[in-house]
Amino acid sequence: MVQDQTGKKEKKKRKRFNYIAKFWTLYVLSLLLVVLFFYGIVVGFFGKLPTFRQLENPNSNLASEVISSDGRILGTYYIENRSNVTYRQISPYLINALIATEDVRFEEHSGIDPRALLRVLYGLLTGKHKGGGSTITQQLAKNLFPRGKLNTLQLVVRKFQEWVTAVKLERYYSKEEIIAMYLNTVFFGHNAYGIKSAAKTFFAKSPDSLNLQESALLAGVVNMPTHYSPILHPKAAMERRNLVLSQMYKYGYISKDVLDSVEKLPLGVEHYGLLNHNTGEARYFREYLRLLMNKWCATHFKPDGKPYNLYTDGLRIYTTINSKMQRYAEEAVHQYLSQVLQPEFYAHWKNQPHAPFDFPGASPKEIQDQIKKIMTQAMHRSVRYKLMVKDGVPPDSIKIAFNTPVPMKVFSWKGVIDTIMTPMDSIRYYKYFLNAGLMSMVPQTGYVRAYVGGIDYRFFKYDHVTMAKRQVGSTFKPFLYTLAMQEGEYSPCYKVPNISYSVKMPNGKYWTPHNADSRRIGQEVTLKWALANSNNWISAWLISRFSPQAVIQMAHKMGVTSYIPPVPSIALGTPDLSLYEMVGAMNTFPDKGVYIKPVFIIKIEDKNGNVLYRAAPKKTEAMSAVTAYKMIKLLEGVVESGTGIRLRYRYGFNNPVAGKTGTTQNQSDGWFMGIVPKLTTGVWVGAEDRSVHFRTIRLGQGANMALPIWAIYMRKIYADPSLGIRPSDDFAKPLKNIDIEFNCAKYDKKHKELNPNAPQTDHF
Repeated sequence: MVQDQTGKKEKKKRKRFNYIAKFWTLYVLSLLLVVLFFYGIVVGFFGKLPTFRQLENPNSNLASEVISSDGRILGTYYIENRSNVTYRQISPYLINALIATEDVRFEEHSGIDPRALLRVLYGLLTGKHKGGGSTITQQLAKNLFPRGKLNTLQLVVRKFQEWVTAVKLERYYSKEEIIAMYLNTVFFGHNAYGIKSAAKTFFAKSPDSLNLQESALLAGVVNMPTHYSPILHPKAAMERRNLVLSQMYKYGYISKDVLDSVEKLPLGVEHYGLLNHNTGEARYFREYLRLLMNKWCATHFKPDGKPYNLYTDGLRIYTTINSKMQRYAEEAVHQYLSQVLQPEFYAHWKNQPHAPFDFPGASPKEIQDQIKKIMTQAMHRSVRYKLMVKDGVPPDSIKIAFNTPVPMKVFSWKGVIDTIMTPMDSIRYYKYFLNAGLMSMVPQTGYVRAYVGGIDYRFFKYDHVTMAKRQVGSTFKPFLYTLAMQEGEYSPCYKVPNISYSVKMPNGKYWTPHNADSRRIGQEVTLKWALANSNNWISAWLISRFSPQAVIQMAHKMGVTSYIPPVPSIALGTPDLSLYEMVGAMNTFPDKGVYIKPVFIIKIEDKNGNVLYRAAPKKTEAMSAVTAYKMIKLLEGVVESGTGIRLRYRYGFNNPVAGKTGTTQNQSDGWFMGIVPKLTTGVWVGAEDRSVHFRTIRLGQGANMALPIWAIYMRKIYADPSLGIRPSDDFAKPLKNIDIEFNCAKYDKKHKELNPNAPQTDHF
């Protein structure tokens, strides 16, 4: 009996021992499996974890920023519109709002919040969910992994990988760095990646200037960017923002009084603007710069041997554009064209047959044929037509589609118009618009300060600064006069008989230009008077003394690269050149005879601030300093008493200004090149088609089409002392002493100055 009891006790002991042994064995094995599992995660058995280098430099697409010379961001190039900021560049309101909403124990945990995990586990067991368990650090870790479709097992493994990565992040980085990295990586909706882009998109602000209600809204948007979008779902966004404010009150970041007052405020997204290539500042310039940068990136390589990518590598492109001057230039174009010139153009063509096309001397049938040809060519160039051809739509169906009314948005100077019209009617509608180009550069450095390629990039993509080449008219004459001052050693007061001249051409025929101005016929006139009044006879006399080839060579020295036909008529401005070329060439005069290629980029940095490129201006001596000064004095005469005199009597410019107007055949193009000691600016105005123009020289001359834009622009510049460009500035004389009299009235007492009140014209 005793033996049986002893046996039972032994059996119980063995059984208990077996249970304990099994428990500890299972515990040790489980612990070992967990350790091995996490070890496998760390060593990458289940997939590679982000390396320290990747943690230091997250593999996110960073937008490249275009920065003005005065520190403003003009725009970005991106796949994801994302730019990084530091912790100090983020509003404290946003930091507090984010912590209160997403991770209230952010300052306490080491990447994983056990209390939050227990809360999630409790919610799963009871069905009472009370929030997520991911910390801000875990969410950042999640953003470092590539996105893709994962099965259930992969999702489980990925979650543990995020835990390990979160712990590594906490070990390597401070809390401030982690929260900045998080805000730089999250998506806020509306193509806004990162807090810098989001602040700009929704509030037109920088992240450090966000107020309490704006910060609360952005902190709430992060959770579900589309559902809580203040643009798409303002009611849901308002509720979410106020929930964030309640969380901030709950955890002591704001008082009850502040909560009650701020909850009643509107969302404040009236400055919302979707950032893309059609919006922002200096849009034509940014597109031109994009083309330049794509070429640069293709020939410059990162440390890993790959070429730089403009859209993902976060380059910082420091440009020469001054944001104030750029704004003044755009305002000047808008103000004059919308308020004066375009209304004049509409009134000029009102009730006219075939408007706005003009074909002098053509028969009615020829006019109709020409208009049909222009409209057909415009249709073929349209995006709509090209897409339909690409989709295989038959020509007859395309023609029907272009003559079928459809809803569309069209440009107007009073704002975008929602309307219904046929695509062909819209083409005719756009033919009426006068367009413009403006470029402004600093003589001494070549820095381009303002660049306006057209009137509205959304609707008129063609760039009239660098892409367009138009007939330049009398603005070409300074090349001819420069040759005379340099090679012929003439002076501005040199006299020439004002009579008709003929020039023999290579084919044996004679070229004899007409002169629209009947003043001083048969008298001796100075070269200064002749240039000031765009006298064609004197231009013919000058080119007969030299040759077309010599003039072309001089133009090339001054930076012109376009082909110029070697014919005598170039003396009157028949070549087609770009505004970019003309401004660069005219800039040679205030730069004492040295041509400097226009500079657009000061330097380029990578995302870490390393300088990859620094500008080295290209300079070429085109003429002597004495010749350049002679030309300045000649061009001052244009403003003092010639075709640019309205700058004096209408716009009140009594300071030193050198300039040249230009008007082409049938008034198709209006030009003005204006030079002051610290700025050279060129303006072109005209329609898309050369057959669309004013029919009178009074309205169509460069002095009426382009000069006023320059005047409005310069008024704004002179009114801004921060730019350092003053009316008191004067052109510097050459170091060499020159014994030349530039006051031709003093040189010849019999010379009669023009009546300043007389109407002035600029002849082709």
